[in-house]
Amino acid sequence: MAFGGGGKGVKNEINVTPLVDVCLVLLIIFMVITPMLQRGKPVKLPMAHKIDEEKSTDPLVVSMTDKKELYVESDRATDAELIEKVKSVLEKEPTRKVLLKADTSLTVADVRPIMNNLKLANAGGVALGVEQEKK
Repeated sequence: MAFGGGGKGVKNEINVTPLVDVCLVLLIIFMVITPMLQRGKPVKLPMAHKIDEEKSTDPLVVSMTDKKELYVESDRATDAELIEKVKSVLEKEPTRKVLLKADTSLTVADVRPIMNNLKLANAGGVALGVEQEKK
């Protein structure tokens, strides 16, 4: 048995197939999970020059779409249901803030009644959702 020269040798190659399989599975997982990370309903938020960077507890997200549909987190709600749902959440967590996300196509007259309803639901602090302008 001679080593070297003319006999059949063993090739040492890395098999990348398992690596590609794992990468594809991870890619699929991220593609499925990423849309679930956004809370509330997707709305086009107004732009702001400066955003307050408040590092507090996780806010309760209330969304109002361009069709004036209300959502608490991702659940559709009427005005009366909004008050009840927010009240029930705030009874369990009284220090929790409320984040109101309203579409840019809405007017103040559209959003103001929702803010009044949140006040009736004993929401201590209501923040308005905005996007920071790109420089």
